Amino acid sequence: MSSDEPTDETAASDETFHPLGETWQDDLEDVLDDTEYDTELGMEMGRDAMRVTKGELSEEEFHERYHDDVMEEFGEDGRTIASPDDADDEGSGSLLSSLAGDESRREVLKKGAAGAGFATLGWGAVDQQEPEEPQEAVEEPGEVHPDEDATQWGMTIDLEHCDGCLSCVTACNAEHQWDEGANWMYVLAFEDGNVESPEPDNYESVHDFNFLVRPCQHCTDAPCEKVCPTTARHTRDRGGLVLTDYEVCIGCRYCQVACPYGVNYFQWGEPDVEREELSEEGVYDYRDRPVSRRAPRGVMSKCVFDPARQDGNHGEELVGTTACETACPPSVIQFGDKNNPNSDPERYKDNPARARTLIRLSTGLPSPDELPSMLEGVDSTLDAVTSAVDGLTEASIALAVAVQLTNVEYEEEAPPGDTLVEQEQTILDVVSILQNHGLALTSQEVLARLGLTVDQFDAPTGDVDVSDREDVAQERFEDYIDAPEEEFELLADVGTNPNVTYLGKQPGPNAHQVPGPTSYEEVGMLNVRQKALADETVSIFDRDVDLGVGEESNSSH
Repeated sequence: MSSDEPTDETAASDETFHPLGETWQDDLEDVLDDTEYDTELGMEMGRDAMRVTKGELSEEEFHERYHDDVMEEFGEDGRTIASPDDADDEGSGSLLSSLAGDESRREVLKKGAAGAGFATLGWGAVDQQEPEEPQEAVEEPGEVHPDEDATQWGMTIDLEHCDGCLSCVTACNAEHQWDEGANWMYVLAFEDGNVESPEPDNYESVHDFNFLVRPCQHCTDAPCEKVCPTTARHTRDRGGLVLTDYEVCIGCRYCQVACPYGVNYFQWGEPDVEREELSEEGVYDYRDRPVSRRAPRGVMSKCVFDPARQDGNHGEELVGTTACETACPPSVIQFGDKNNPNSDPERYKDNPARARTLIRLSTGLPSPDELPSMLEGVDSTLDAVTSAVDGLTEASIALAVAVQLTNVEYEEEAPPGDTLVEQEQTILDVVSILQNHGLALTSQEVLARLGLTVDQFDAPTGDVDVSDREDVAQERFEDYIDAPEEEFELLADVGTNPNVTYLGKQPGPNAHQVPGPTSYEEVGMLNVRQKALADETVSIFDRDVDLGVGEESNSSH
């Protein structure tokens, strides 16, 4: 190690620094011990990378502190911010150049023959593979870090309306073909001492369970990227996706140590799906870098937010979507541009009661294309309309009018792939058709029938203005939908600026996984990768870990 050893400020090397807890950290150290890479270097870099995101250590100090050690260990220092004198260092040429020609990556990949795995509760089961022949990476000219004016793909996930069906897990697997158990998308039920989940064979509703849905957080300030010596782990300019270049990754696994969320998987053996079975357009992104689908042997992988979709490789209709979002029956996963207030994840986050009303109501109303013919010969009274048209009740019309009362004209266009704006337009079209038919939806008499007058709710009295009507409409949404009260980012205090926002109960520091209403076995998946590796020459640790949210996750956002 370099002479710049950690001080008391950086904490002793044996101190628990990882948010997932001491057992998790010990397992990570064991994993590095079973490779030929420098264990102490990997652990210390992981610790200090998280200190950088917390603001306790500058980027410059971090890179300077480990530059010599990284150069000695890997022959290059390709981290995002390198030392100013890199060009003068002997041997500072790209490691990729040493892999050119016929030399196999296996000859330079320094890892133990047996390797090690550990059983977890789903926050980061390991999975390892053997290297493939390299190709020189294609650099993206002028690549810059995403900013507030650029697209930032992310998610809002409504935990309280999740039903634990695991459809998102199976859809992600079908799209990306990762080995079963290496769950890029993971759903778990939990208890933490304050909230409990029922027994999986004795419950009244799936919503009695407390769920956590865990994809990669695609952090704007990703510590996993900071420790990568080869630029394999990087943040892509377009969309701010945190990705791994499979042809550049050497499998050092330092990113696994530095990730606070435990979402990285190492491919131990040959993948279940052969390379020939993977479509080129699904593997390579617009820069011709292999960053998607299952990883080759000896390479790290994780959730990627479907870059092949976002780049239009599978058609423009799939841009702005992910497999997990599309497959979710209750629509609790909302994917889109976090920098656009008119996007699905932002609109859902800002008003979950209204968003869920749009989702539910738009599928129950009659089609705007068919409604005019359904109204032919029907009197323009509320009773006549609700009696003649299936799908129209006083309650549904009231909610539709409430949607109209709270309609917002955004300056920004909705991003591609978003559905809330289409669902809202369906509802607005129904209201317009009813008004054109002659139904007096703005009259005091009809509004009173619909429960949309101010004096029927705990709303301002006196002169009724637009804001009063909006308050009444909002109360109508909240009476119809039990909206989540909490909003949080997972491990927000780590400072990674994750791009996944959660709505619902935040797991406490003592959270632990319990069986959910649907088991992974029921849907043909595995809870952890080790179940598939048990018959292979991989050491298995039957250790339990908590959910790893730690005391630092207690603050809501």
